Parts: sequence; structure tokens; C-alpha cells
Amino acid sequence: MAKMQDLRQRLDFLVLSILMNAAGNALTISTHLGSAVWTGSSVNLSNWIHIPLGTTLFIYGIVITFANQLLLGHFDRRRFFSNLLYAIPFSYLVSLFTFGWNWIGIAQLNLLSRLLLDTLGILTVSAAVSIYQRANILMHPNDDLSYILRFKFLKGSAILGQWVSYAPPLLITLLAFIATGKLDAIGYGTVLALVAQGALMKWSDVHVFPQLKHHVDL
Repeated sequence: MAKMQDLRQRLDFLVLSILMNAAGNALTISTHLGSAVWTGSSVNLSNWIHIPLGTTLFIYGIVITFANQLLLGHFDRRRFFSNLLYAIPFSYLVSLFTFGWNWIGIAQLNLLSRLLLDTLGILTVSAAVSIYQRANILMHPNDDLSYILRFKFLKGSAILGQWVSYAPPLLITLLAFIATGKLDAIGYGTVLALVAQGALMKWSDVHVFPQLKHHVDL
């Protein structure tokens, strides 16, 4: 009975975290002041290869899913399919939320308002990642990458796990800039994510729904 209640709680938190993650990422896109590192990279890759953002995010998810299996050193069926199952709704929810934020006029707000909302978006993303990493039922491939790095290679450090996992999106962003000559969704929010997202996740582990504990399965 206790195990069923625990699973039900984790499922509820998973759904909440997917919505938070998509809404927060979309908010950073709509402010035009810089998105989280993976999201900013996806926007620039989308512009470079000329396919919709939602599809780009999903392709990213597939590639990183396979990379995660290589880092694990063995085929983890549950993890493989959970990565893909998370990436599908998340990828297209980001596009939907971005449309919604743009529709209500986020992009037309003054600079101070957009700075505050961009910060809120990064905070929301950090809390969402903390929640679904702790629930550990479905996890976005990008954040599962930092989770694997964190617990398998970096002695549980959320900060180091996040920083090391940023290498692929930063490389893609650089290549997109070289190819197109411009950068989108890169700015204040990206710097904030680079510097503080790991620390914000660590803070969220303790202070955002503290009753939800890590369910580590590496």
C-alpha cells in the first residue's frame, strides 16, 4: 500500500514537472532575453536546419537518449523508453506554450518585466528538473544526461553534473552561429542557467516539495 501511494505521488509530481518545464522554457523563449542552455541551442539548431522547434527538440531527445545508453554502459530498456516518452509531450508542449506566451504579448513587455519573467522561467525550469529527477519515472533525455553524470561520475554533484552536460548544446550553438551568423534565444537567461541552474536545482531538491526524495536507480 505504501509503495502504491509513493508511486502515485511520484506520478503526480511527474505530470506537474512536465508542465512546469515546458511552460518555463517557453517563457524564456518568448522574452527574447535568453533561454536555458539546451532550449537556446534547440532554437538556434531549428533556425539553422529550418525545421519546427518542436521537431528539433524531439530529434535532440532521440540523439541524447542513445548517448545516455552509451554512458550507462549497458542497455537500460526502462530508461530508454522513458526518455523518449518524456521527450514527445515536452517537445510539442514547449511550442504550444511559446505560442500562448507570444499570444498574450510577453515579447512586447518592457525590458524590466521581461527580465523578471526570464528569471522566473529559469527558476521554474530548475525546479521542474529537480522534481522529475527525484521522481525518476520519466526524465527528459537532456536532464537524464546530467543525472547520469551526476550520480555515476561526479559523486552526486548537481552543479558539476549540470555544467558537464552543457558541453553538447554549447557546441551545437557555436556551430549554428558559424553556419548562420546569428544567435537567437541566447542572452541573460542563458548566462543565468549556465552559472546558477545546478545550484538552483540543488536548492530545489531541499526546498521545493521536500517530501519528494531521490529515487536513484543507477
